[in-house]
Amino acid sequence: MENIIEHDNSWRGYWSNKKNGGHRYSDEAFLYKEAKEKLFHLDGGKSLLDFGCGSADLLKYYISYYDIIIGADFSQSMLDEAKTNIDRLYGGELVIVQNINAEFQSDRISGESKTVYLVLSNEETVWTAIVSGIDRITASQVLQYLSVEQMDNFLLGASNKLSENGKVVLFDIIHPNEYILFKFGFFSNGVSIYNILKYIGYKVIGVCRQIIDRPKDILGNSFSPELIESIANKYGFRTEFVQSMYYEYRYHAVLTKRSS
Repeated sequence: MENIIEHDNSWRGYWSNKKNGGHRYSDEAFLYKEAKEKLFHLDGGKSLLDFGCGSADLLKYYISYYDIIIGADFSQSMLDEAKTNIDRLYGGELVIVQNINAEFQSDRISGESKTVYLVLSNEETVWTAIVSGIDRITASQVLQYLSVEQMDNFLLGASNKLSENGKVVLFDIIHPNEYILFKFGFFSNGVSIYNILKYIGYKVIGVCRQIIDRPKDILGNSFSPELIESIANKYGFRTEFVQSMYYEYRYHAVLTKRSS
């Protein structure tokens, strides 16, 4: 396991100039359906933090459902693209505030226009941008770019900022066993010698990438539900796991804060 600093720097470098979040399909019809699935599991609330919002492919569809919206990412290029995508969809109906570095206060929202806050931050610094009492915290295809230690720190921060009975919903976590089946072809055209050899080659490439101090896999890390649940329990969450609708080898973790 890489240490936290090396892990963080590797992915910061990779995403530093990217403008696309890497969803399975990039057309708006697919992104809209994916967002609707995720809104179902978010299940309401009035305030939302989308950590790792990327270019706002999903966040832009969450906006109309929440009074307070914060998008956070550690890539400035992604946040710039997020502003462009939100502007494109909503025009002048929204106020977009970028790179706030003081505590987020709900009373900053004034006038008739809804405000979207876009914050340049990582899993530790994001918590300095908001005060306690946020209803929903979500991260979609983000956990794979964190180490176990970083994930632990993220859930600790989330537990301190959530409102009572609030939720953290971690979308599209890579399941380690199902990902292997996916690479072998179980979810598509069936298992073949070609797919098995391809997977072995992929693992060899991963080892080589680690030798030259690069992330071993462009998809990042996979985590078992048992590991997620053990960390969630430590911070007072009740956990439910749901299969992802659009990614065969991914699952969602819905973490609900237990009443104190």
